[in-house]
Amino acid sequence: MSFIEYGDTIKDGDTAIVFLGHESMFPVKVQHGTVTQTKYGVIRHSTDLIGKKYGSKVTCSKGGWVFILHPTPELWTMNLPHRTQILYSTDISIITMMLELKPGSIVCESGTGSGSLSHALIRTVAPTGHLYTVEFHQQRAEKAREEFREHGVDHLVTVTNQDVCKNGFGVSNIADAVFLDIPSPWEAIGHAKSALKTEGGRICSFSPCIEQVQRTCLAMEEYGFTEINTLEILLRVYNVRTISLQIPDLGKAAEDNSGTGFDSSNPSNQGSPGANLQQGTVQFKSGVPLREMVGHTGYLTFATKSLV
Repeated sequence: MSFIEYGDTIKDGDTAIVFLGHESMFPVKVQHGTVTQTKYGVIRHSTDLIGKKYGSKVTCSKGGWVFILHPTPELWTMNLPHRTQILYSTDISIITMMLELKPGSIVCESGTGSGSLSHALIRTVAPTGHLYTVEFHQQRAEKAREEFREHGVDHLVTVTNQDVCKNGFGVSNIADAVFLDIPSPWEAIGHAKSALKTEGGRICSFSPCIEQVQRTCLAMEEYGFTEINTLEILLRVYNVRTISLQIPDLGKAAEDNSGTGFDSSNPSNQGSPGANLQQGTVQFKSGVPLREMVGHTGYLTFATKSLV
């Protein structure tokens, strides 16, 4: 099992996603002799999972059923164990695009955190690229190494436990892009510039507070970065519903119907436009925004390393 290559069959040691519904799923490590409890009953790994195909519908002990899905970076973001605050797909998508990442790209990242963005970056730069990720907290760094190994992507990522603001990324002049998600990104701008290729590259800094953005932008200008701009991404979700609205009484239709002897009670007239007007409502599909939406997550500041 690998997060960058799809496998058909569930194997011992795989990480799989147990899908109970769109709002209910969780990851599970498949192991011989292990059982997993769900609200629909027990899933026995040896008989219910191992050897089955990903996407299979599995019946639990109480008669309910679940789907077993192959993990992807998107599903992992929704289900990973939170060791820190994480980035979600809305911000990750714009980061990947604005940093101009592609297969073969070299990326430096700090901090690793829970690995949400890291998995997406690895999938983007595979199979010939590489991610150098720096995490200040030792236990989080060790856990990240363990997860990358279990997910079959450890050959594409190097995890370093150090302070990026003092010691940098441990590499020089090789990165196509740098991403910073740390409390004081302005202190790491110099190290980021050193990590980027001499022919240039892109940098992104994620900060929740505008004061952090201001200091980061000043540091970018000081180190000669150009094309500095800051974005905030807000996702607004719409539900498609059937809406009923009253037809306005403009008078003319009623006069026309009375003049022609229109009878709405006659079954032969039920499908005519006059019948709809007499009923006074019309139904149609419409997009309705949710009453609540995710608000501010953070500011994304992008810049380009100058060749001058």
